[in-house]
Amino acid sequence: MFKKGIIAVAALIFLFSTVGMAFAMERGNKRKGKYTYRKVYKACMQRGEVDSPKPPISPDTKTQAQWTRTFEKKDFKDFGCQPEWEALSEKDITDIYTYLHDHAADSPTPAKCK
Repeated sequence: MFKKGIIAVAALIFLFSTVGMAFAMERGNKRKGKYTYRKVYKACMQRGEVDSPKPPISPDTKTQAQWTRTFEKKDFKDFGCQPEWEALSEKDITDIYTYLHDHAADSPTPAKCK
Protein backbone atom coordinates (compact mmCIF):
# COMPACT_ATOMS: atom_id res chain seq x y z
CA MET A 1 0.00 0.00 0.00
CA PHE A 2 2.76 2.43 0.96
CA LYS A 3 4.64 1.68 -2.28
CA LYS A 4 1.55 2.48 -4.39
CA GLY A 5 1.17 5.82 -2.59
CA ILE A 6 4.76 6.80 -3.34
CA ILE A 7 4.35 5.84 -7.00
CA ALA A 8 1.13 7.88 -7.22
CA VAL A 9 2.82 10.94 -5.66
CA ALA A 10 5.80 10.60 -8.01
CA ALA A 11 3.45 10.35 -11.00
CA LEU A 12 1.58 13.49 -9.90
CA ILE A 13 4.83 15.43 -9.46
CA PHE A 14 5.94 14.35 -12.93
CA LEU A 15 2.57 15.31 -14.41
CA PHE A 16 2.53 18.78 -12.84
CA SER A 17 6.14 19.51 -13.79
CA THR A 18 5.47 18.47 -17.40
CA VAL A 19 2.33 20.60 -17.63
CA GLY A 20 4.19 23.53 -16.06
CA MET A 21 6.97 23.28 -18.63
CA ALA A 22 4.45 23.15 -21.47
CA PHE A 23 2.83 26.37 -20.30
CA ALA A 24 6.21 28.03 -19.83
CA MET A 25 7.15 27.24 -23.44
CA GLU A 26 4.18 29.18 -24.79
CA ARG A 27 5.59 32.47 -23.57
CA GLY A 28 7.42 34.60 -26.05
CA ASN A 29 10.73 36.41 -25.78
CA LYS A 30 10.08 39.92 -24.48
CA ARG A 31 13.42 41.26 -25.76
CA LYS A 32 12.60 40.08 -29.28
CA GLY A 33 9.07 41.41 -28.80
CA LYS A 34 10.35 44.89 -27.99
CA TYR A 35 12.64 44.82 -31.04
CA THR A 36 9.90 43.52 -33.36
CA TYR A 37 7.32 46.00 -32.01
CA ARG A 38 9.66 48.90 -32.80
CA LYS A 39 10.65 47.39 -36.16
CA VAL A 40 6.97 47.36 -37.22
CA TYR A 41 6.71 51.13 -36.77
CA LYS A 42 10.08 51.81 -38.36
CA ALA A 43 8.89 49.99 -41.51
CA CYS A 44 5.55 51.76 -41.29
CA MET A 45 7.27 55.17 -41.11
CA GLN A 46 9.42 54.33 -44.14
CA ARG A 47 6.22 53.50 -46.02
CA GLY A 48 4.84 56.91 -44.99
CA GLU A 49 1.83 55.87 -42.88
CA VAL A 50 3.18 57.29 -39.60
CA ASP A 51 5.39 60.27 -38.83
CA SER A 52 7.58 58.66 -36.19
CA PRO A 53 9.23 55.27 -35.71
CA LYS A 54 8.12 55.44 -32.06
CA PRO A 55 5.13 53.14 -31.46
CA PRO A 56 1.98 55.14 -30.63
CA ILE A 57 0.91 52.75 -27.86
CA SER A 58 3.26 52.15 -24.92
CA PRO A 59 3.15 48.96 -22.86
CA ASP A 60 1.89 50.91 -19.84
CA THR A 61 -1.13 52.19 -21.80
CA LYS A 62 -3.11 49.08 -20.83
CA THR A 63 -3.30 46.59 -17.98
CA GLN A 64 -2.17 42.99 -18.34
CA ALA A 65 -5.79 41.83 -18.68
CA GLN A 66 -6.44 44.40 -21.41
CA TRP A 67 -3.34 43.27 -23.34
CA THR A 68 -4.49 39.67 -23.03
CA ARG A 69 -7.94 40.53 -24.44
CA THR A 70 -6.42 42.55 -27.30
CA PHE A 71 -4.15 39.70 -28.37
CA GLU A 72 -6.77 36.98 -27.88
CA LYS A 73 -9.10 38.86 -30.24
CA LYS A 74 -6.17 39.76 -32.53
CA ASP A 75 -7.62 43.27 -32.66
CA PHE A 76 -4.68 45.36 -33.85
CA LYS A 77 -6.64 48.27 -35.41
CA ASP A 78 -5.64 50.65 -32.63
CA PHE A 79 -1.98 50.08 -33.47
CA GLY A 80 -2.28 51.28 -37.08
CA CYS A 81 0.18 49.97 -39.68
CA GLN A 82 -2.16 47.13 -40.63
CA PRO A 83 0.00 45.65 -43.46
CA GLU A 84 2.96 45.28 -41.10
CA TRP A 85 0.84 43.62 -38.41
CA GLU A 86 -0.69 41.20 -40.93
CA ALA A 87 2.80 40.19 -42.11
CA LEU A 88 3.94 39.16 -38.61
CA SER A 89 4.30 35.49 -37.76
CA GLU A 90 2.55 33.93 -34.76
CA LYS A 91 5.94 33.77 -33.01
CA ASP A 92 6.48 37.51 -33.56
CA ILE A 93 3.00 38.29 -32.24
CA THR A 94 3.63 36.09 -29.18
CA ASP A 95 6.93 37.91 -28.55
CA ILE A 96 5.24 41.33 -28.84
CA TYR A 97 2.43 40.19 -26.54
CA THR A 98 4.96 39.01 -23.94
CA TYR A 99 6.77 42.37 -24.08
CA LEU A 100 3.58 44.44 -23.79
CA HIS A 101 2.01 42.18 -21.12
CA ASP A 102 5.14 42.03 -18.95
CA HIS A 103 5.48 45.83 -18.97
CA ALA A 104 1.78 46.74 -18.64
CA ALA A 105 0.53 49.46 -16.29
CA ASP A 106 -0.26 46.97 -13.50
CA SER A 107 2.91 44.91 -13.90
CA PRO A 108 5.84 45.08 -11.47
CA THR A 109 7.90 46.84 -14.18
CA PRO A 110 5.72 49.17 -16.30
CA ALA A 111 7.48 50.65 -19.33
CA LYS A 112 7.01 53.40 -21.87
CA CYS A 113 8.25 53.33 -25.45
CA LYS A 114 11.13 55.77 -25.81
